[in-house]
Amino acid sequence: MSDNQSSPLLGSSQRPTSAHSHHTNESHESQPLLSRTDGTPRYDGEVDANERIPSPAATSLRSLQSHGPGSIKSTKGGRRWPTMIAVGTLGLVVVGILIGAFCAPAIVEEYAKESLVIEPTNLSIHSFTTTGVRARVQANFKLDASRVKSGTIRKLGRLGTWVAKEVESKEALVEVYLPEYGNVLIGTAVVPGIVVNIRDGRTTQIDFLTDLAPGDMDGVLRIANDWLEGRLDQIRILGKTDVVLKSGLIPLGSQKISESLVFEGNDIPAIPAYNITKLNFREIPVSTTGQRGMAADVSISLINSYPIKLSIPPLGFDILVPNCGPDDNYIRLADATTATINVEPHSEVNIDVGGVVHDLPKNLLKTCPHSHSSPLDLLLGEYIHGNDTTIFVRGSNAPGADTPEWIAKLISSVTVPVPFPGHTFDNVIQNFSLTDTHFSLPDPWAEPDTDESKPQVSANIMVLAGIPQEMNFGINVTRVRANADVFYEGNKLGELNLKKWQKAQSKRVNSTGDDAAIEIESQIKNAPLTVTDDDVFTDVLQALLFGGDGKAVMLKIEALVDIEVSTVLGAFVIKGMPAEGIVPVKPISTGEDFSKLKPKVGDLAILDTGKTSLDLEANVNFTNPTEYTAHVPFINIHILHNGSIIGEATARDVDVVAGDNTNIIVQATWDPTRLGGEKGRNISRELISQYVSGFNTTLTFRTHEGSIPGQPGLGLALSKFEIEIPTPRLSTPNTGHGHDDPDEDEDNRPHFIDDATFHLFTSTATFTLLSPLQHSSIYIESIDATAFYNHTEPVGRIEYDLPFKVPPGSSTTPKLPVDWSLDSVGYDAVRKALGGKLKLDARGTVGVRLGRWSETIWYIGGGIGASVRL
Repeated sequence: MSDNQSSPLLGSSQRPTSAHSHHTNESHESQPLLSRTDGTPRYDGEVDANERIPSPAATSLRSLQSHGPGSIKSTKGGRRWPTMIAVGTLGLVVVGILIGAFCAPAIVEEYAKESLVIEPTNLSIHSFTTTGVRARVQANFKLDASRVKSGTIRKLGRLGTWVAKEVESKEALVEVYLPEYGNVLIGTAVVPGIVVNIRDGRTTQIDFLTDLAPGDMDGVLRIANDWLEGRLDQIRILGKTDVVLKSGLIPLGSQKISESLVFEGNDIPAIPAYNITKLNFREIPVSTTGQRGMAADVSISLINSYPIKLSIPPLGFDILVPNCGPDDNYIRLADATTATINVEPHSEVNIDVGGVVHDLPKNLLKTCPHSHSSPLDLLLGEYIHGNDTTIFVRGSNAPGADTPEWIAKLISSVTVPVPFPGHTFDNVIQNFSLTDTHFSLPDPWAEPDTDESKPQVSANIMVLAGIPQEMNFGINVTRVRANADVFYEGNKLGELNLKKWQKAQSKRVNSTGDDAAIEIESQIKNAPLTVTDDDVFTDVLQALLFGGDGKAVMLKIEALVDIEVSTVLGAFVIKGMPAEGIVPVKPISTGEDFSKLKPKVGDLAILDTGKTSLDLEANVNFTNPTEYTAHVPFINIHILHNGSIIGEATARDVDVVAGDNTNIIVQATWDPTRLGGEKGRNISRELISQYVSGFNTTLTFRTHEGSIPGQPGLGLALSKFEIEIPTPRLSTPNTGHGHDDPDEDEDNRPHFIDDATFHLFTSTATFTLLSPLQHSSIYIESIDATAFYNHTEPVGRIEYDLPFKVPPGSSTTPKLPVDWSLDSVGYDAVRKALGGKLKLDARGTVGVRLGRWSETIWYIGGGIGASVRL
């Protein structure tokens, strides 16, 4: 046997796969299981001081020798030789066996180590004592010679153990040390006397009680903390004991036995996997003064995969959560207690834990340095996103008098990290919608990249959030804020920034069960919308402006919502709650035109004139057919007709409400020559002629890069959609003739000639003109027109090139000369109507001047009421 070998107390070659036996080279740790005599020399070359004391084997041999044949005296004729020979032979055999068994310890030790089989059947904690625990150990012991590799050792071992039959140990104290931790004593065990049958294949059932006591508590805590923090890759433990053995009546002396075991890898026990089978939060009173706190009821199940049985007394714990940094002290959040825990071998263990949170510590809510989050934010942020968080459990004072003090002292010195599974809240927000939506265009004078320089949205937020069934306590949402991404048909449109806190109110609906929910209502004001994809924005506008089917445009909102909640523990913020919802946006038009806008222009004023331009201001009335409102700080839009730009309109500080919008001040510039060139001037001349003649005309409005200051991209995106509407009707004075009243006017066309009077004797005519201008006069520079009866029969022609003034309102022209068509049917009709009236048509060209601006237009008028006088 090598010098570094030692004998186990109950040694076995059949160790766990990763447990290795390491034997020390200390002199007192190299004793065999079946001891040699005290006089036998040590294998390490040392000699015992009591070497001269005879061993039991030597005593037996000497006894036989003293009674050998040579020492027998004849009495009564002497003994019979056959008897003496048999006794002597048997004595020599016994001596040989004893010499082989007890004087060849290396062979016996090797046999014992390889053949030993111990099968633990049960380990239970019988009771807890003031100094430790009393454990009951049950196991099956046997020697199996077939496990011995060497044939010689197997035969000699069988022979020796057949002779010895049984080995009995006296009560012994076993000490367990950790060599790598300064040889610290971690525990002791008192093992009572045990008798085992050592013959090959014979099984002995071992059943005894042993007292276990912790050793150096500081050493125990060091190894426990290293294990809990994952720094324990391997561990070597060393067991030592002095055991007194005997076989039958033969004492085998006192043996110093030590055994070293190394555990590494998966053989180091880990914190068992567990499942949280129940989690319930509820309000409870925590003082006699009416103060209330939060209680948490937790049920945990785990599997005991060991043959261990015990009953753990009630224990108390502190529940700790991480602080801002890894080096900061943990924050104590709650107290927890457990009931008595009964652990059965190889079975499921159920643990009920009750925790109480009296209040939220201030340092839990305090913002961390160089951060915008508190420890509570960090903890809840991981939890609500489904990530496992880590809380820490530390023992505290025992809740009951039956719990030994040493247990409370031990667990209070150990902090155990406990992974806490996250709970994804992806489906908590059941509905997210905006109502009473109000849009605001960017402020033209805002600084770039500020909230005011972007389109803004105001609306009422309606949120229906499901409440996890474990949250059985009152909760009220007082404020909300969010960052939201807006999508259309799966593509991101932009970002809606609700970073400012908005007041909120909430109420609980379906207060219990799986359907429990909370309804949250808040109002957002002027939340900036950043368009991130102009193409998607264009698609949205197309759907809004040309949604011919009348269906709402569906925008998807994905948001991370911060919620300030008020509970029995106080107010705190839950950040980053995921929420999503569909916001239906009603189209502006349900058809291909915008007739529902019904624009009308009134109080038209000329602000300035140029050679080719007019600066105008008017009050515009229109109808907003949607439920959405908007604020327009500034917008400039090009006015087009037949593809040419003929003018531009500007509106400032306009609030668009749902339904009728009246007296919206709009300024416009009419300058087709500058904006559209000669082509534009020709088109505009044609447009004016058609308009004053009562033809159905339209105007096209289109944004451009400069439409919205600071948002050229938005203006260009909007420019892809040209909005065409009927040319607004200019209001004319009410003369009582009904022409200015659309309900009485069959064709609903503008009428600038109210009536005419023809004088046959003087061959002149006067016309009553209705000017749409209330503040400026129009000058008629020239007239070349022909009047018709029955649309085709000429009545007479008027040629006049002297300018005359058309003031605001209703006015009468000078007497204009008429060149009658004397041989026409039309003239006859006029003569026959003398003293009465008839309806005439008119066609011609008119030169018009307004300030410095002048233009020649054609005019076709129908149904003009004409009075005929002599």
